[in-house]
Amino acid sequence: MTSYQRGLKAEEMAAWFLRSRGYKILQRRYKTPVGEVDLIAQRGGCIVFVEVKARGAMDDALYAVQPKQAARVMRAGEYYMTHHKLTGRDMRFDVIAVRPPQHWTGWVRWGRVFIHIKGAFL
Repeated sequence: MTSYQRGLKAEEMAAWFLRSRGYKILQRRYKTPVGEVDLIAQRGGCIVFVEVKARGAMDDALYAVQPKQAARVMRAGEYYMTHHKLTGRDMRFDVIAVRPPQHWTGWVRWGRVFIHIKGAFL
């Protein structure tokens, strides 16, 4: 499996994780002229912009979000809010770290697979 395919699978898993916690997925892989957001979700009145990181070890996934990526997600989030006329609504920037289960093709669950950091950056 290529890193691109692993990234898509991680985003799919993160979307499933969010839906299981009451979020509605609004967009996946939202591309703008100023950046990209992996997932855009909504829960209640809050729009949530999510950066998904997958690595073999959870610590590696958490440390993979660099300031440059955080700035890209924030720019894209502001672009989304402006272009969808949602200014003034609550918004948040989260990170979901994914440590894939043993087999990407199955949903084998062992150990901690997800860490959801709400309000990871401002």
